[in-house]
Amino acid sequence: MKRDPAQFDFWPTALFPVRSPKEQIDLDRFRSRLKREMARAIRECPHDRPTIAARMAHYLRLETISKAALDAYTAESKTGHDISLVRFKAFVRATGATWLWDVIVSDDGLLLLEGDEARLAEIAHIRQTQKALAKELNRLTSTPVTIRRRGDAP
Repeated sequence: MKRDPAQFDFWPTALFPVRSPKEQIDLDRFRSRLKREMARAIRECPHDRPTIAARMAHYLRLETISKAALDAYTAESKTGHDISLVRFKAFVRATGATWLWDVIVSDDGLLLLEGDEARLAEIAHIRQTQKALAKELNRLTSTPVTIRRRGDAP
């Protein structure tokens, strides 16, 4: 059946895109992208910067994290102020921007699945295995099987 060109797709892009790892690691580009995405997470967060910094400090069991430190983590011009993995985790929790993990792993050809999405991947894997087994079964049963019993003449 041919699709009507006037009808829109529900999902114009793949819901779970297939990715390939990048050949080279471009640290400057990665750093800039991460800082931009972290700044976006702050803009989209319902909390202001001082509150985010306070929440990060709470998660890290520190007395404080300054707003200036938070600003340095998100400023593209501050190439010497990269966030550590532990602080990044606290940042993600403080902002609620779990999608940032996908930004981290995407250059390696990986895709972040959240919650029950992993079960969808497992279901697809099992269905793919079922199809492969059905194909093999069809191949095996396509020719008749001759059974010779003991004592039967050849």
